[in-house]
Amino acid sequence: MTINVIGGGLAGSEAAWQLAERGLPVTLWEMRPEKTTAAHESNHLAELVCSNSLGSYLHSSAGGLLKSELKQFNSLIVQCAEATKVPAGGALAVDRHRFAAMVSETLAKHPLVSIRRQECTEIPAEGVVIIATGPLSSEAMAGRLQQLTGESHLHFFDAAAPIVDGESVDYDKGFWAARYGKGTPDYFNCPMTKEEYECFYQALTQAQVAPLHEGVEDVKVFEGCMPIEEMAKRGLDTLRYGPLRPVGLRDAADQRPYAVLQLRKENYKGTLLNLVGFQTRLTWPEQRRVFRLIPALHQAEFQRYGVMHRNTFINSPRVLNAAFQFRRYPRIFAAGQLTGVEGYVESTASGLMAALQAARYVQGRPFLQFPETTLMGALASHVATPNKDYQPMAANFGLLPPLAERIRDKQKRKEAYSQRALEDLTKTHNLQEN
Repeated sequence: MTINVIGGGLAGSEAAWQLAERGLPVTLWEMRPEKTTAAHESNHLAELVCSNSLGSYLHSSAGGLLKSELKQFNSLIVQCAEATKVPAGGALAVDRHRFAAMVSETLAKHPLVSIRRQECTEIPAEGVVIIATGPLSSEAMAGRLQQLTGESHLHFFDAAAPIVDGESVDYDKGFWAARYGKGTPDYFNCPMTKEEYECFYQALTQAQVAPLHEGVEDVKVFEGCMPIEEMAKRGLDTLRYGPLRPVGLRDAADQRPYAVLQLRKENYKGTLLNLVGFQTRLTWPEQRRVFRLIPALHQAEFQRYGVMHRNTFINSPRVLNAAFQFRRYPRIFAAGQLTGVEGYVESTASGLMAALQAARYVQGRPFLQFPETTLMGALASHVATPNKDYQPMAANFGLLPPLAERIRDKQKRKEAYSQRALEDLTKTHNLQEN
C-alpha cells in the first residue's frame, strides 16, 4: 500500500522519509513548480521561507531539547540541518539553499519515495493520507480541508525578515560578538545611540505598510513573528526589550550600546546577512529608507525584502486526536503548521509523529504513546486538547508538567526538564518498538 503525503515542506518531507525508512512506499505530492506561493522562491522541498535559523541548539532550551528528541528517531530534517549549518552561536542556522537541496536530493534518491510535482486538488479516495500542505495551502486543498473539518479555518499572518548583501554592511560601525560571550562571535551587531534609536523609531512607526489580501480586516498575528513596526507601536522602549535589546553585548570599548540590531549569517561564507527579529510588512521602498537609518546599514543592499503572508491552520482539537489522525476519517492524518504547531522544528516533529502513527495504523499496531514529559508528547497533546481559543504553539518548557523537585536555578531547571524528557523518551521508545 502506497501512502500519499500531500505537501513537500518540512513536515511532509520528514513524514515521507520516516515512512520510507520503515519500508512503506510513499508518494510525496508537491505543487511547485507547477503552482507557487507568495512566500516560496525555489522548487526545492523543505524550503525555509522565513528565517534560516532552526532555533537554539542548547540542551537547556526547548528548541534544543526538541531537536534531541527528533534525533532519537533519525530525523531527516535535523540531519540535513546539521550537515549544512552556518556559524550562529548557540543556534542551528543553515545555508537555506544547500539545506533544501540536500533534503530534496535525499528523498529523490530513496527507492521507496516517489515525488509527484503536481498540485493535489482532491484527497485520494483510498489508502492512508498525510496532509501537510502547510500554512499556505492552495485554494483547492483549503476547500478539501474545510470539507473535512466541517468548519471555517482559523488564520493568522506571518512575516519574514529582510536579507542584505554582506558586502554592503559598514563593518566599521558595529562589532562581531555573541550575547553574553556564549559560543563563537557569529553575529554582527549594529549599535545605535539614544538619538539614532529614537530617529529610527519615529521613522518606523510612521512608515507605510504594504496592503494585505483583499477583504481581510481581522488580522491575527502570531506573537513569535510580530512585524517590527507593529511591535514598535506598543511603546518607545518595546524594541529595546525585544529584538534590539543590548543586554549581554559589549563593543570594543567595553560599553553596552543603547540599542543594537543583530545580523545573522544566511550562508556559510557570510555573504548574506539576516536582520534578526526584523519581520516586517513595510513596503519595499520604506524598508530601504527606514532600515538604512541604522548606521551600519546606511548603504545596505537588500537581496530579499521582508514580506507578510497569510498562514492558515485548522482547529485541530475539534478534529484531530493526539496521533494527528482525523477523528472522523481514521485513514487521514495531518501534520505541520496546518495543525497549529508553530516553528520549523515543531512542524518537523509533527510530520515525524504523524508518519510514525500512520505507519502503525497501516501495520495494525497500537499508536505510540509519547510521554507527556517530552516536547513531542506535549505538542501532540496541544493539537488534541480542547481549547475554545486555539492558537499556534511553539515548543516551550511551559508545556511540560512540573518537575518532582523544585529547582530555583533557572538554567539547572531547564537542564533537568531536558534530562527527564530524554530519559523518558528513550525508555518509552525502546519499550514500544520491541
